[in-house]
Amino acid sequence: MKFALMAAWAAALCAATSTVQAQDNYPNKPIRVVVPFAAGSTTDLIARAIGDKVGQSLGQTMVIENRGGASGTIGQMAVAGAQPDGYTIMIHSSSHTVSPSTFAKLPFDTEKDFMGITPIVTSPNVLVVSPDKGMKTLSDLVAYGKAHPGQLNFASAGQGSATHLNAEKFKLAAGLDALNIPFKGSAEAVGEVMTGRVDYYFSPIAPVVGHIKDGRLLPLAVGSPKRASVLPDVPTTAEAGVPGSEFVFWIGMLAPAGTPEPIVQRLHDEVVKAVNNPDVQIRFTALGVEPWTLEPKAFDRYIHDEIQSYSALVKAAGIPLN
Repeated sequence: MKFALMAAWAAALCAATSTVQAQDNYPNKPIRVVVPFAAGSTTDLIARAIGDKVGQSLGQTMVIENRGGASGTIGQMAVAGAQPDGYTIMIHSSSHTVSPSTFAKLPFDTEKDFMGITPIVTSPNVLVVSPDKGMKTLSDLVAYGKAHPGQLNFASAGQGSATHLNAEKFKLAAGLDALNIPFKGSAEAVGEVMTGRVDYYFSPIAPVVGHIKDGRLLPLAVGSPKRASVLPDVPTTAEAGVPGSEFVFWIGMLAPAGTPEPIVQRLHDEVVKAVNNPDVQIRFTALGVEPWTLEPKAFDRYIHDEIQSYSALVKAAGIPLN
């Protein structure tokens, strides 16, 4: 009996020593970074901008793996089931906290199966229309919608996506009756708005800033609490007369639950260092995003609060479950 206890104690000590050594040697191989959206999306571009600098600092390659589909849940599922050793992480968006409210059932628990590392940026969504619509201001859009109830429609990058919830929050605050037209992603949604077949879209700035500058799209307002640095003359929806419509779209890094805290903290510190790098900040400015970081525990609390907030919004808007 005494021998068995000593053997068990020795095994536990060896396991603990091995875990500590693994953390001390981290990382000693490439790190897989799952992005639950297609290449070229804003989330993907941020992942690559950050991944390059973090990988250089860690001395290992950050391998970006695009696992798009089902509003990001396919990528989430891949990370939730991964080994929590710091070699599989995820760079996701606000859609991470939207999915618990828009899916009837998920194959993972959004809070229990993930650990926050840090948000990286916030990205204001901008409400764009075709110049051919004749709407010059947000007031024009709201006035048209109220004069023609049920005739307005808006694009989203999928049912239950962050772009969809941004539009629903605006619709509720403005008192509009408008129909969601979901698409597979931002590229398709932007194309349909430019043709005028869809009335408006709360788009991430990166995919539309070029179209805005060349006059093919007209920005009426940004959905964020403050103006976007890349579009300083475009008012927020609140400034344009629709208070209570503000929406924070973020992109951040998460790990599978159970990842050792020293590794989570190391990744957090490296991301913060990368965010403050002048080269990265130049890329962020070009994409129209704003740096934003939090400590891991604070990010977890933010995610919890946002899940509750989106649950209330989905119920108020009557959004059907996927």
